[in-house]
Amino acid sequence: MIPFPYSSGRTTATAILLAASLISACTTPASETATIVMEAEAPVADSEFTIAVLPDTQNYLDYTHQAAEGFPFEASELFLKQMQYVADNLESAGGEIAFVTSLGDVWQHQTLVMDEDHKARGFKAVPNPIMDSFFAPTEKTKTVEMPKAHEGFSLIAGKTPFSVVPGNHDYDSMFTDSKFPPKATRPQEVDPKDLKSSLGIVHPGGLDNFRSVFGADTAFFKDKPWYVASHDGGADSAQIFEAGGYRFLHIGLQFDPPSSSLDWAKAVMVKYPGVPTIVSTHDYMDKEGARVPNPIVDGHAVDPQNNNPQMVWDKLISQNDQIFLVLCGHEHGQAYRVDDNAFGNKVWQVLADYQDRGQTAIDAGVKSAWPVGIGDGWMRLMRFDMAEATPVMTVKTYSTHYEKMSRDTDTYAAWYKAGEKPKLSDEAFHDEDDYAVTLTDFHARFDKTGRVAK
Repeated sequence: MIPFPYSSGRTTATAILLAASLISACTTPASETATIVMEAEAPVADSEFTIAVLPDTQNYLDYTHQAAEGFPFEASELFLKQMQYVADNLESAGGEIAFVTSLGDVWQHQTLVMDEDHKARGFKAVPNPIMDSFFAPTEKTKTVEMPKAHEGFSLIAGKTPFSVVPGNHDYDSMFTDSKFPPKATRPQEVDPKDLKSSLGIVHPGGLDNFRSVFGADTAFFKDKPWYVASHDGGADSAQIFEAGGYRFLHIGLQFDPPSSSLDWAKAVMVKYPGVPTIVSTHDYMDKEGARVPNPIVDGHAVDPQNNNPQMVWDKLISQNDQIFLVLCGHEHGQAYRVDDNAFGNKVWQVLADYQDRGQTAIDAGVKSAWPVGIGDGWMRLMRFDMAEATPVMTVKTYSTHYEKMSRDTDTYAAWYKAGEKPKLSDEAFHDEDDYAVTLTDFHARFDKTGRVAK
């Protein structure tokens, strides 16, 4: 078992390159796991636990980032090492991780130009020279990317409650809608101030691929007592886990969830009234903390049955008082905000997505017209200390590749700040990935309904 690498210190919290970065938003062997020895300290109390949050892993699994395609290393090995790290630090292995949530975009490519449902409903696809060059459908999704995703999650299967939500890349197709065709035919024509017009809007459809790996009837979830509900074949799902003296409900929602998904989520909460609830979904908040869709992957703009991030807040999050935390990915970077819901209680909302981080590609000598995103092993570790008079959620960011916390990585800001938060000081940039928040109203809201009887 790997001792959990957690510091007790808490800290409060041109055009081608930009276009390529936003395109990808639409966009060490596993056995050699890090051993990190901490100074001797008291055993972890039952009141403390950690949630492992896995942001977009698509660039690890991208078939073009593997040695068979001429890439200088197997990016998938970084993914497997990350999953092995999680497995070795689960509560069932003597560690602190009580729950694992993947925020979607597990893999990169699609297998269809357009799914049958959108065809039947009259949607039309148009060519998109730039986007199609990155994301043309390929059978290698099924022969390379999806099997590797299954291999990684098999490392934690049967050992912990976990959730995986579909991001836009996990759908069977991601077509450019005829109502929003692109103007640009080559990267030099992209206007970074008007990406929607330059690149058009792509739209995901079809979930057969996702269901085949992470559906409700797969061995990952079927008959698991903690997997308590599902909708749309597992595209939306609910899990129950106990940690820190409380019972928690987790709800995973598909990309820009349709209203039927929101109605299902409400019904699940009716069955578990007052249980503190965490929601994970792929697309919810940008890196400035605004609940807005990515301009070139705007599900609601293409198909009104899908809800954009603000609609998800208005219809679901703000109207259900037991939701206290929302986790999301999709937008490259990190952000955090807290808002009062309709009942005057706090909802903490946290973004993490490290797919654009490509220091590992630079280290390997990759040459490209624009940066090549990999992920560099970064993930989120969210520790909850429920014994405090006011519970504390401490957010840390850890790389299973570099085997360091972000705060302990001297080159962290030099590597990543310019591409994510260039206006921040180095210290403020560190604070984006290493901070603590007090869950001010948690006891008042949930002690009567969420505590586990001793």
